[in-house]
Amino acid sequence: MTTAEWITGSAPALVLRGTGARPERVELAGARARVGASVTGRGKTWKATLTLSASRWGGPVLPLPSGRYRVHVEPAPSAGDPEVPEPLALAQLGPLRAALTGWDVEIGPPVDPAYDSGEAQEALERRYATGRESLEEAVFFESFYGRNASCNPLAIDRELRERVPGLVRYWSVVDLSVDVPEGAIPVVEGSPDWWRARAVSRLLVVNDWLRRRYVRRPGQHVVQTWHGTPLKRLALHRPGFDPRRAVAVVRESRRWDVLLAQNPYAASILRRAYAFGRRPIWVEGYPRNDVLRTGDAVAVRARLGIGADERVILYAPTWRDDREQIVDFLDAERLAADTGAIVLVRGHSRTLLPGTDAQGARVVDVTGFPDTAQLLLAADALVTDYSSVMFDFTVTGKPVYFFVPDLEDYRGRLRGFYFDLAGRAPGPLVRTQDELTRALAEDSAAYADRYASWQRAFNARDDGHAAERVVARILDQGLIGG
Repeated sequence: MTTAEWITGSAPALVLRGTGARPERVELAGARARVGASVTGRGKTWKATLTLSASRWGGPVLPLPSGRYRVHVEPAPSAGDPEVPEPLALAQLGPLRAALTGWDVEIGPPVDPAYDSGEAQEALERRYATGRESLEEAVFFESFYGRNASCNPLAIDRELRERVPGLVRYWSVVDLSVDVPEGAIPVVEGSPDWWRARAVSRLLVVNDWLRRRYVRRPGQHVVQTWHGTPLKRLALHRPGFDPRRAVAVVRESRRWDVLLAQNPYAASILRRAYAFGRRPIWVEGYPRNDVLRTGDAVAVRARLGIGADERVILYAPTWRDDREQIVDFLDAERLAADTGAIVLVRGHSRTLLPGTDAQGARVVDVTGFPDTAQLLLAADALVTDYSSVMFDFTVTGKPVYFFVPDLEDYRGRLRGFYFDLAGRAPGPLVRTQDELTRALAEDSAAYADRYASWQRAFNARDDGHAAERVVARILDQGLIGG
């Protein structure tokens, strides 16, 4: 017989009890996280306690990410498989909610299920839209739709925290597994607190579209940082873009007061792709890239469990419009074996929730790592395809390789490019993994002139002080801190 119960509070857990010999191992495993149980018992009964929290990458202990998990029970050699426990209904367990059906555990954000329905969210939206709350000296940050606290908003948060002590800083998160900066207040998307924070903050700093309804309060401003210099076509420039989506693009861009761009090229593209008209675009370099000039690569490697002397290759492809998960063109374990390197696999933020961690000897899946910039700092070389990360990594001066087996399909069918990558790339374009392995073994000096030209075009303002300049403009123009 097996029973199950929840432990609620600040450290929620699933407790399993059974009869017979103590299991060899009990584990709760999901796509992006897993925890082992503390198992006790002396032969007649046993108890396994699975905490619903974990620490990754040396960070704080936080609730498990939302999603589906499976309880795995490895019985003692002399015992049979344990009986399936009775289901546990959906329950609020403090920083998360959970339900147990069979051996499956469904974990969700700590939002009252009463707000899950469309009608309930519509009611919250109406209250938000018609509310008359006074603005507060507060900033509402959101990065990649709340999937992490990273990118340009994170760098701006750091600088604002230094320049304006005591400033209230809200961070939009999908759940409380997201590690927010020190002193910030996480607000879970769709909760009443999230809607309120969005309504009362004088300044919103985001790096993607403002999802859900947005109603600007008098005196409220939006700084759109965006999240990369584009190679692939965006928004109004995408192939086959229908009129309804075009209207949505224009409606969205009208919500922004300021748009950031890494360089003049990106400013020109973004202005046209989002019909941003004559409104201000600040070309100050990317705040997220400051760390590439000032950060400690050895410290990041230590956080990843990688030695300072190891060769590290970061594989960071972009997402594909026709699939949810990271592309599977590269065998990361084979690449690690062929190069003697540790291979970090970084999927695009859009593949974080539907994807699963890559496995293999000397392979570390870092899709769930909070901040891409730290990974760029730690890597000795970058392997990418069409991702904007190419424009960030070249700040470091380290070699970049373009693994593009689907070049024609991506360029011709899926997205299209703003310029000829083959003609300007600061590193080799390769079509097969064998070609990539050979390129990684060769001297990258042949691309020195191209690399320097690329840096002049795209990295001239990435000098380690971009966040300072952006925050200075925010304060000088009275968007906050006044």
